[in-house]
Formats: sequence, C-alpha cells, structure tokens
Amino acid sequence: MRAALGYIKTNVGAGLHRGLDDFQGLFEQYLAERALKIDWSKISPPPEGMIVPHAELSERTSDFDSAAVAKLAVLKLNGGLGTSMGCTGPKSAITVRDGLTFLDMAVSQVEYLNERCKADVPLVLMNSFNTHADTDLILRKYEGRPITIQRFNQSQMPRIFKDVLQPVPKDDKEKTEWFPPGHGDLYRSLYNSGLLDQLISEGKEYLFVSNIDNLGASVDPAILQHFHDNVNCEYIMEVTDKTRADVKGGTLIEYEGRMRLLEIAQVPKQHVDEFKSITKFRIFNTNNLWVKLSAIKRLMESSSMHMEIIENKKSMGGVSVIQLEQAVGAAIKNFTGAIGVNVPRSRFLPVKLSQDLMLVMSDLFRMTAGTLSLSKARVFRTLPLVKLGPNFKKVDDFLSRFTTIPQIVDLDHLTVSGDVTFGRGVVLKGTVIIIANEGETINIPPCALLENKIVTGNLRILDH
Repeated sequence: MRAALGYIKTNVGAGLHRGLDDFQGLFEQYLAERALKIDWSKISPPPEGMIVPHAELSERTSDFDSAAVAKLAVLKLNGGLGTSMGCTGPKSAITVRDGLTFLDMAVSQVEYLNERCKADVPLVLMNSFNTHADTDLILRKYEGRPITIQRFNQSQMPRIFKDVLQPVPKDDKEKTEWFPPGHGDLYRSLYNSGLLDQLISEGKEYLFVSNIDNLGASVDPAILQHFHDNVNCEYIMEVTDKTRADVKGGTLIEYEGRMRLLEIAQVPKQHVDEFKSITKFRIFNTNNLWVKLSAIKRLMESSSMHMEIIENKKSMGGVSVIQLEQAVGAAIKNFTGAIGVNVPRSRFLPVKLSQDLMLVMSDLFRMTAGTLSLSKARVFRTLPLVKLGPNFKKVDDFLSRFTTIPQIVDLDHLTVSGDVTFGRGVVLKGTVIIIANEGETINIPPCALLENKIVTGNLRILDH
C-alpha cells in the first residue's frame, strides 16, 4: 500500500498529497479494526438524561440571545451532486421553491439571523472536489450582500480494490477512482484548511452543522442557548422520533460506557431487522449537529479523534472496489458532555427524491426568510406519504408533469405511477392512487378534485 500511494503521489498535484496522507492513516485504521465487530449484547439505550426533549429547552428559551449568536458559525455540508434527481452539478443549485435553490435558502436564513441579531454569523460550505468549481461560480451572485461566506474542500481519496486492497490506479479517461470520504471528513478538513483557526480567532465558539438539502435545519434559539449556557457540553446531536420511513437511519446507543452513533452498515446481518425496529430504537440522527470549535481543535492537535470506518462497497466496470468513509455524527463519543436533543420532526425535512420536492413546493409549507414552516391549515402535523414512479425521478421530468403543484394540505397518501400529468389547480385529499399502465396516459384536468380516489386506465376526471 505505501508503495502504491507513493506512485500515486508522483502523478497528482501537490494539493492531493495531504489527502493521500490522511487516507494512509484511514487505511491503516481500517486494517487494524476491520475484524472488530459490534458485540450486540453490549448495546443499550443511552442513559437517562443523555437525550433531552426539545420542549424542555424551548420552555426556557424562545428567542435569540445576541451574545450566543455572536459566537456562532453555520456550516452546510455541500459535497453532494444532484445525480439522484437527474441533475448535474451541486445538489445545492437545484431550485426548490419560489425560484430559490437550497443554497439561496441557506443564505437567506443566515442573512435574516444577522439582521435580526445585529450579528456577523458566517455561512461555511464544505465542498467536495465534485462541487467546488461550480459552487465558486454560483457564489458570485451573493457578492455585495450582507453575509460572509467561507468555503473549504473536504479530502479527496482513492478507492481500493476489494480483493488486493490496493488503490485503484488513475484513469485519465474515467477519473472515477477518487471519492470524497463521507462527511466525517469535516473535522480534519476544517482543521487542515486553516479555517478552524480563523473562526476561533474571530471569536466564534459554536458550529452548527447540517446537510444543505435538509430544509428544516435552521438555527434553533433554544438549542443554541443551551449550548451557550453549558460550558461542559461540547457536542449536541439533534435526533427525532423514527417512523417506518426512517428505519435505516443511524441511532444513538450506549456502548462500553460511551454514547455512540450506530449506523446500519455496522450492524451484524442477523440483527438488522432488530435495528430497524421503531420500538427498540425509537430515535435517529438528523445530522443536525452543534460542536464547540475549541474541542475540535483540541482533538485534532492531540490526534485523539476516533471515528468508526464504514466500508462502502462499489462496483467499477464489474470490479469490486471499496470506499472508506466516516459519518460526521460518529465523532460524538470523543466530546465531553455530549448529549442528544429530541427535536420535532419539522427540523428534519430532507429533499432526496422528487417526491420530497413535491412536498416542499406545495401548500403544505409557508416560507419566511428561507425557512419553511408547516401550514396551520394542515390538521395533522405529520407529512403525507408520497410515492412517485420512475417517470417523475428526474427534476426536469417531474416539473414537466405539473402545470402547478397540486394542493395537498389535506392529503394522507399519494401513489402515482406511469405516464401521468397534472393540470393547474388540482386538489388532492385523503388517499389518492393514480396508475397509468404501459401504453396509457392519464391527464388530470385543471381544477380536478380527487378525494379518496383510485384512477387507472383512461378514466376522465370531471372538473369541480
């Protein structure tokens, strides 16, 4: 491995050398620990007091404290591409609502916070080599606006062959051997970039981290105040109650006397069904995290940050390869006084698929200063279950099938499959299932009301 890495270093730019050094450390950890397995008998729920209900915090704090806000920086994980939704370039550039992209909404949230609190909270973006160049171009449009935007790149590491555990050699035609090693790379990349020291020198003490596609992840005054008031708490993970749609989400456990994040990839096969249970493991990680900057610096300088490695298996041209990744939440066990806060579901609103996009574009939500809130007209505070077929997978195809997004504030469940289009002003209520079989087309006419309906074939829906 050392010889192979040495060869790769002679064929890459100087900027990749540090990433390869980091990879060597990651690989050596992988070799040392890959035989270690979770002892399922040692797993138990976090001890009482380690998961704090958000309601307890919000009862004490309902508004922002300017002193706490002044010490805050907001970081968005911006390394992902929009390929899962049929887009090229950074996912953060996808238009989400009212002509605004994910990045636009993040900028608006921080601008509003700064204006309200007379503060200078910076927005920090962790890019990957996939998103760096395009993001830099996009950021030009915010020049002159009242916000400081910082960015840095996470590491770039080589994949390895599964059978021989050697780095996949560079292919100038494909260039697919490199990958960003998961968002757990945040800590070392923030430290290596010099931005960690810069933020600390500017008086910043707290870092709020979230995925840029989680539209529920705005700065919460109650959690920020709790973090500010409790000097011995270095880390807060926001968790929320699991539903059947979240069975694969990582959960907090106590393991060998320490709180730890358990991901499904680390669970022995015979216990996967138990892990997915919503009765035994009732919460999951939203990836909204609050971290003390001084604690990151201490752990990085002492080389005492430890996170489990996730072996992500891939196939390249029929050859099995491995990506060594880490989850940002896995660092929780390294921090003093770490806790979880059980937050409302409204703080977890990720947009991963076009069906998620339909929800956030609809009348279910209102938007203020880049922040979405559930409409008061929604009787049930949970979101409807929406399943859209392959014809809706790509964003462009999805948008072409709706003249306007239907009104769904009273919807419980929607399934759409096949060649289906929606006219302007359609209203969906209750449970609606629309199935166009192969060779058939269903056009839902303008202003149609579908309430507890099953639509198949070429059935015409009358206007109301």
